This record gives sequence, C-alpha cells and structure tokens, in this order.
Amino acid sequence: MSESSILDRIQVDMTAAMKSKDADTLSTLRMLKSALMEAKTKKPKEAPFTSEEEIEILQRYAKKRRETIEELRKAGRQDLVTREEQEIAVTARYLPAAMDEDELRRLIRDAAAQVGATSPKDMGKVIGAVMGQVKGRADGSTVSRLVREVLAG
Repeated sequence: MSESSILDRIQVDMTAAMKSKDADTLSTLRMLKSALMEAKTKKPKEAPFTSEEEIEILQRYAKKRRETIEELRKAGRQDLVTREEQEIAVTARYLPAAMDEDELRRLIRDAAAQVGATSPKDMGKVIGAVMGQVKGRADGSTVSRLVREVLAG
C-alpha cells in the first residue's frame, strides 16, 4: 500500500468532517485515530507502522462495536445500537472489501483439501490456513462458522 496510510486518510477525513459539521463521523474518526496512535506508541520508534497493522487495529475496533451491539440488543437498547452501527460503517471505509460467503466457502474447501481435513476435528487446521489468506477481508467468527458448515458436510 504505497499510497497514504490509513492514519493519514483518517486525518484528512477528520478535517472534512469538521468543515461539514458531521459530529457523528468526526467522533468516530477521533476514536479510530486514538486507537491507531495508542498502538503506534507501543511500537519501537524505528519500527514502521504497516498497513496490515493499521487494518488489524481497525478490525479489532469494529469487532468491539459488533460485540457491544449484541449486548445492547440483549438489553433492549435499540437507540444505542444505531450509533454503534454508524461507527462500524465509518470504520469499514478504511478496511479492505470483505469477501462474500461463497468466495470464502471456496477458499475453505481448497484449504480443507490442502490440509487433509475430513471432519470437524480438523477445524483448527483449516481456520489457520484460511485466516492467513483472508487477512482483513473476513472476520474470524464468519470463517469459523463457514468452516464448521463445510466440514460437517
């Protein structure tokens, strides 16, 4: 990814959100920037921050939002769910396009054949092989669910 980093893009978009007085987007962008800056401070100064690391941080942020949505729905707080969904939508702008489930299933079948998986006992091997190939384009819970489906027959 030779173009600007995700952090740079977020900074530019923050300025645009300020100018357009889009408080919700600006709030999310500030949180994303904060998450990236915090992670950056934990690395040695001479180590560059890779786009893969930026993507991983944003994926963790989106995952936390999805978990929060589950909890809010259980608590009957639909009013707060909408806000969390908006945060996920803003975060998704900076993540690679997600793979569709059919494409994922094909990848899973190929990986299962490569590692010789024949039953649900082999899930770990298949998930490991698939996650290395889908970096940033599929979430672990989706991969796990689809691997279980494919291996169950």
